Amino acid sequence: MTVLEFRNVTKRYRVRGAGQMLALDDVDFTLRSGQTLALVGQSGSGKSTIAKIITQLERQSEGQVLLDERPIPRSGSALRRYRAQVRMVFQDPFASLNPYHTIRHHLERPLRLDKVVPRDQVDAEVHRLLDRVRLDARVIDRRPHELSGGQRQRVAIARALASRPSLLVADEPVSMLDVSIRLGVLNLLAELQRESQLGVLYITHDLATARHFSDEIMVLHHGRVVEHGPADDVILRPTEEYTRALRDASPDPDRHFAAAPGAAEEGARS
Repeated sequence: MTVLEFRNVTKRYRVRGAGQMLALDDVDFTLRSGQTLALVGQSGSGKSTIAKIITQLERQSEGQVLLDERPIPRSGSALRRYRAQVRMVFQDPFASLNPYHTIRHHLERPLRLDKVVPRDQVDAEVHRLLDRVRLDARVIDRRPHELSGGQRQRVAIARALASRPSLLVADEPVSMLDVSIRLGVLNLLAELQRESQLGVLYITHDLATARHFSDEIMVLHHGRVVEHGPADDVILRPTEEYTRALRDASPDPDRHFAAAPGAAEEGARS
């Protein structure tokens, strides 16, 4: 089992003319393989800062980030191995894929860089990845602009899975997609998580999807964890006024996910 831990993590940013801005304040949590943890909060609450620290796009100011009880490496081949274990799916599928390269290139690159399979098996592995995210192999030589938003995000998920990670950071993975195809992408992520026993940090502002796709929910407010517990407990029995306000501002979860038969399949074709 892979275990990622945040221990008393604080992050400050220097702001020109204003000193320092506190983005994270003494944050603690644990993410294990096979578990989905939803990170919920309004814009500016610190959610994306946590994602950047996990993926080492940023470094914490104080505290420790541990993978299997060892500090995250800062450089060199050790950091590269870490990043193969911990992958990220970005919010914007329109910006996260290079428009000049084919889908084949996007999927082959991590396979070759991380030496996931022998050279003569790369093409077969690309096709396997496309199949895992329910994309027709005919997209392989297309460029991102030739695909729909839902298809692009499926390519981004396939790229994240290429290195066979243990943990996946999904930063608002459906917020920029049409409402009609969001459920299909979220169902795909849930299915992949179960199949591969991935640990998933699901970052969102939507408590409705957090409840239905997560084991636990952690609520952030101004960089502090104000609530953390099993998903149903946090939604149905919140202890903090801020959590109640977020819940009341979200669509009703049961109504929101009372999808008609075939909704997930329709999303997969989008």
